[in-house]
Amino acid sequence: MSLESEEKDQTEKKLITMRDVANAAGVSISTVSRILDERLPPSKSASAEKVRQVARELGYRRDYVASSLRRGGTGTLGVLVPRLTDAVTAMLFEEIAKAASHRGYFAVVATCGDDPQQERESVESLLDRRVDGLIMSTCRLGDPLPQTLRERDIPHVLALRTDGVSLSSIGDDELGGYLATRHLIDLGHKNIGLIGGPDFASNALNRRKGFEKAMREAGLTIQPQWCCSSDFNIQSGEEAGMKLLRTTPAPTAIFAVNDEIAIGVVAAAHHLGITIGQELSLVGYNDIPLVSRLPVALTSVRTPLEHIASNAVDMLINADSGRSLRTTIPTLIPRKSTSSPK
Repeated sequence: MSLESEEKDQTEKKLITMRDVANAAGVSISTVSRILDERLPPSKSASAEKVRQVARELGYRRDYVASSLRRGGTGTLGVLVPRLTDAVTAMLFEEIAKAASHRGYFAVVATCGDDPQQERESVESLLDRRVDGLIMSTCRLGDPLPQTLRERDIPHVLALRTDGVSLSSIGDDELGGYLATRHLIDLGHKNIGLIGGPDFASNALNRRKGFEKAMREAGLTIQPQWCCSSDFNIQSGEEAGMKLLRTTPAPTAIFAVNDEIAIGVVAAAHHLGITIGQELSLVGYNDIPLVSRLPVALTSVRTPLEHIASNAVDMLINADSGRSLRTTIPTLIPRKSTSSPK
């Protein structure tokens, strides 16, 4: 290779810096930094568009490592979920990872199995790795951990569940529970059962509140023998389903506060020879991809996890202390698992 060709090759490989963009655009480095910072709302001014155009023409790529070091951080967000075998929390992490990447951050995940001691150990492990903040879908009502994080001034956001104090990004679970129950009432059901989640989870309790509100509004009696708590998993849903469906009389409809519980009810109904969508109407919650592909597609309440994730990342990065709660509105998705009582 000739010297001229080698020099040309080295020039083409030269890392384009923010200073190069600033010089070409005729603005200051701080102006370029502000305009190209993806964490900030994009400016629509002529000068901002010129800077972005120059950056594209020069082939500028933001150095996120250097950027995070200038901010005094690592550019890494820690995410804590109960378990990745749970479809909802696995999907939530994927959405958080996407939202973080779009803002120049990298997300790492840890699990705790919904165990308070393991949760504290996982938090410390993430902090030891110098994450810039935490997003946690593990909050248990009455657990002192969020208060401890606030006292230690550790940036954190609660997702899916909330303690009512820390920054939180959640779905409107009370509205979702109301929509699910109202759907069953509108179909003509009066004997409606509830399989709730664990009592330590704010989302489970709020979905129960929505159920109770809809029943009261319709003047329907809530039968204690048709209501029970369970864990957020298929096995617990099956056990609870067997319990409710063996009562005499049995409910003609059940609202399960998450889809995995509902899938467990499907298994219980199959074992007892009860046909979902005909002899029993069933509504789940979260609308995970599997439920629309069941032999009898499941009616479910959908809360867009991408919105919850995006809000959580924004709140963490921007320390949005002026707005401690962001709520995403759910939508009922009717399918063949619900029908009028026979």
